[in-house]
Amino acid sequence: MSSFVVSARKYRPNSFDELVGQEHVSNTLRNAIAKDQLAHAFLFTGPRGVGKTSSARILAKVINCENTTENGTKACNTCEACKAMEDNASFNIVELDAASNNSVEHIRNLNDQVRIRPQGGKYKIFIIDEVHMLSTAAFNAFLKTLEEPPSYAIFILATTEKNKILPTILSRCQIFNFKRIPVKEIVRQLQSIAEKESINIDANALFMIAQKSDGAMRDALSIFDKVSSTYEGQISDKQVAESLNLLDYDYFFKMIDMMLLENISGVYLLYDEIVKNGFNADIFVEGLASHVRDLLMCGHDSTIELITEGQDLQQRYSSQSKTASKSFLVSALDMLTQLDMNLPRVSNQHLHVEMALTKITYLNRLIEGSTLTLEKKSQSVSQMN
Repeated sequence: MSSFVVSARKYRPNSFDELVGQEHVSNTLRNAIAKDQLAHAFLFTGPRGVGKTSSARILAKVINCENTTENGTKACNTCEACKAMEDNASFNIVELDAASNNSVEHIRNLNDQVRIRPQGGKYKIFIIDEVHMLSTAAFNAFLKTLEEPPSYAIFILATTEKNKILPTILSRCQIFNFKRIPVKEIVRQLQSIAEKESINIDANALFMIAQKSDGAMRDALSIFDKVSSTYEGQISDKQVAESLNLLDYDYFFKMIDMMLLENISGVYLLYDEIVKNGFNADIFVEGLASHVRDLLMCGHDSTIELITEGQDLQQRYSSQSKTASKSFLVSALDMLTQLDMNLPRVSNQHLHVEMALTKITYLNRLIEGSTLTLEKKSQSVSQMN
């Protein structure tokens, strides 16, 4: 039997200190615990894979730990309550998946469990995941219990869709909004895990994984496991791009260089190569638009930090941005975003992409022509005056 444990489980946060990217949540909860001002009902809301359920379990473990440290905000992980929690054998922690247990009967069973006092601990904690999946009748059955629970009962509700929860439920909960985890923080966590697992992977490859995860640490760890199991030795960004079906950065750098040189045949051939490699038009257009956006961000030192890439790639962006005018980049980005919106509605996507690439390639001529026209008009006005 395999002993492999996926990274999302192996490196799941075990304390508030290990919770990545949600400091505003962990700090508030720690302060509430330290001041003994803990609410009886919480709602953790935010995107998937950002630590909502992990935070609920950390909170449950801390408030029932027998030997807490750091002013009562950190569990010892050695007492009976902590060990039971780690083994999923605690009688004081009740977890309910509302996605598959969303009927009135399920909530009535939960209400019955609320009446039973905790065994060997101070609190009995009820964690309801995907709570927005409860039916309206189930919500109504739960309302009275949530409004006037016993002193030992604490409810932690988790959801990705707060808008689907009844206002009467929201008004009885202390709401914590979890945010998408920044790319750089995901990269930092992945680097730490790679060192612990003795996996050699390029920094640019980690940035690719972090961007693909869309702010979800769980998704980033799943992608990391997939990549690390696919390749051996030093894992490069090109290998990650291949694994995730992403276009390599080099394509976009080459495309912009050819456009600035008005090498239209090179532009056509490079786009044809991209298509033959199996990439759809929408993926290419979206990637090129993102590349142009990053070149624009290099226009000022203060905005370079908005580029979520590795240090060496930032330097490449900065170098290429100096060869293109702001007018060219803004106009190109506008044309690419318009193309991205129109592509789903056209029958011959290949032709429309080629036409847009042609216009962008000769864009500087239009910009120069407009500038000359403005200068002539300015001169005429000054002569008349």
